[in-house]
Amino acid sequence: MEKRGKLIIFSAPSGSGKSTIIQSLLNRDLNLSFSISATSRAPRGTEKNGVEYYFISPEEFRRRIANGEFLEYEEVYAGKYYGTLKSEVERILDSGRNVIFDVDVVGGLNIKKYYGNQALALFIQPPSIEELKRRLNHRATDAPEVIASRIAKAEYELSFAPKFDRIIVNDILEKAQEEAYQTIRQFLDKP
Repeated sequence: MEKRGKLIIFSAPSGSGKSTIIQSLLNRDLNLSFSISATSRAPRGTEKNGVEYYFISPEEFRRRIANGEFLEYEEVYAGKYYGTLKSEVERILDSGRNVIFDVDVVGGLNIKKYYGNQALALFIQPPSIEELKRRLNHRATDAPEVIASRIAKAEYELSFAPKFDRIIVNDILEKAQEEAYQTIRQFLDKP
């Protein structure tokens, strides 16, 4: 019988460097598998079902919500759902691999509550709101009103940081990546 995996949850405001840190960890010796989310939106470009997302209809999504099949979900826009299927997480855990999540703060805390000590919840924090604003402007992918909205959302999300197991301040990327790695390594090494 293979040993069951554990769960690593990452949450952060947009522009904190969470995705970059997660990408660096997937290439290390942590036996990680990324949790593929479900969405009710249509595939974009070359996206494939079961690779980037599990694409399901809004009706099917609502049916699965009613059946309690999601660990967490959110209706981001009317009829546009995103969520984490329990079956996806269990499939990875049963294979003996560790599951890594990139989810919003509420979703992250819901997963932590469901799995308790089997999960490690990490919050990636920008050094300051001013630095976050600078990073989002530097990306040059969003209009000023979108950036303003992301900053307002970030201020709200930062209020959840103390509820996470560990806060990692991403002021120097390499340092934050190493701190995340060491924190996860210690968590995985615990019986």
